[in-house]
Amino acid sequence: MTATAHPDRNFKYWLVSPAIFLLLLIGLFPLAFSLVVSFMRITMLETDTSFAGLVNFTQLFKDSRLWGSLFHTALIIAIALPVELVLGLAMAYLFLDKMPGRQLFVSLLVLPTIISPIVAGATWRLLFDNRYGPINQILGWFAGHPVPALWTVNPNLVYPAIVFCEIWQWTPFMFLILLAALSNVDRSLTEAAEIDGARFWRSFRFIVLPAIWPVMAIAILIRGLDLFRIFDIIWALTEGGPGTMTETISIYTFVQGFRQFETSYTAAIAFLVIVLLTVIVTWAIRRMGLAK
Repeated sequence: MTATAHPDRNFKYWLVSPAIFLLLLIGLFPLAFSLVVSFMRITMLETDTSFAGLVNFTQLFKDSRLWGSLFHTALIIAIALPVELVLGLAMAYLFLDKMPGRQLFVSLLVLPTIISPIVAGATWRLLFDNRYGPINQILGWFAGHPVPALWTVNPNLVYPAIVFCEIWQWTPFMFLILLAALSNVDRSLTEAAEIDGARFWRSFRFIVLPAIWPVMAIAILIRGLDLFRIFDIIWALTEGGPGTMTETISIYTFVQGFRQFETSYTAAIAFLVIVLLTVIVTWAIRRMGLAK
């Protein structure tokens, strides 16, 4: 009996081993290869595969453009993420109760999320066009005179344009997740709080928020990570301009790797981003109470 049972215990591991090997090959091999490349000197003009030490990693701390791109990324996250959360929560409360055409309106609100970010960015670039775009024309109607606003060129307008586009596209994502979370809150608790005289904010703070917080925390974490790697919509709108004013860490990495072909330095940037994200995500998970 022992001889026949032993192969049966190992058979399940043989079944999943091809999938595990494929995942490791796709995930770990590029990571390990990039780490090896980061210790070389591979550029557009030079292919020195000898060990170069920590030259590329030392250069990271001297690269003001790199830290500027990280600041631009953090700025977009700090503005867009709270606005998306608040608007998504407000929309979820609005559609929490049954109303005529509820399913149709929810479907229409979700449409921006299924559009490719590069397509959305290109569309908004046309809408923001100074000469033919409808945005300036509509503003001109209200102002009573032409409004020559250069949304993707003017340093004072470029960030509002980017943040507005980002909020327009991804607030429905927060809305859907928070709507699902609010739908599972026990209505009897909130109704009992209302009978006892609790106002909306007090009921939300002590009843609703603790109930939806695990889902809300996951939504915040997902959107925060997505905003950290924001690329498409900014590239379509400004390509990181004017100058490098809206250059995020993803755009800077793309420019270094595929425009200037600083391959080894780009690999070092990638590992810096991995380390930063690992630290931030670990801290966020502990802070949000998601790690039990």
